Amino acid sequence: MFEMISKGGPLMWLLLACSILAMGVFLERLFLFHRSTINVGEFLQGLSNLIRKKNYAEALQVSAGTPGPVARVIHSAIIRHELPRSDLKEIVQESGQLEVPRLERYLSVMLTIAYIAPLLGLLGTVLGLVDTFVKFNVVSGQATMGDLSEGVYQSLITSAAGLAVAIPTFILYSYLSTFARNLMHDMERGGIEVVNILEDARKDEEVLEFALPRGRDANKEASKVGGDFKKESGLK
Repeated sequence: MFEMISKGGPLMWLLLACSILAMGVFLERLFLFHRSTINVGEFLQGLSNLIRKKNYAEALQVSAGTPGPVARVIHSAIIRHELPRSDLKEIVQESGQLEVPRLERYLSVMLTIAYIAPLLGLLGTVLGLVDTFVKFNVVSGQATMGDLSEGVYQSLITSAAGLAVAIPTFILYSYLSTFARNLMHDMERGGIEVVNILEDARKDEEVLEFALPRGRDANKEASKVGGDFKKESGLK
């Protein structure tokens, strides 16, 4: 490999640096995405049980202790659970918008490498051909066909190396982009569902508070009716 790099010229070292940078970005993003991936359904189910019991402190602790953008979006809604539904929706939307740049960080680096690597390879090929024909001109056209073919071979190495860097880099970029879009979808789902959970818990609480006075009034009314009946019947 080092022999091919030395034959390809200085641009081969630049392509090698691009390939190392692309692989480093891929591994860093892949580790982050896998660490941020959670089972949204199970996570929301656990939080729903806590929220319905009005155990907001533990729900906040669970969401804060879970890594990833989905948990952070959900946490932003739970910490302000007393706000109305419209405000909660705006909070989760803003929180999700803040998470998007974090997910897409460094992906543009991989896309740039995938675009420029073939151009660098082509540039190396052109410079190599120019150098070959300059040498051919120096010796007044006395170079053999073997010398000419060797020069062309060395020039084409950079084109092959550029494509070898660009194709895998673009494939890895597409994979990471799909992974990031799935996480964004999970953020949207988590934000919408946690708002619904908080709203449902609030409605349940209002129903209970409304039913309690009605039960007391019913007891008072029953006592009143019983007293009137006793008076009319002459019972003591």
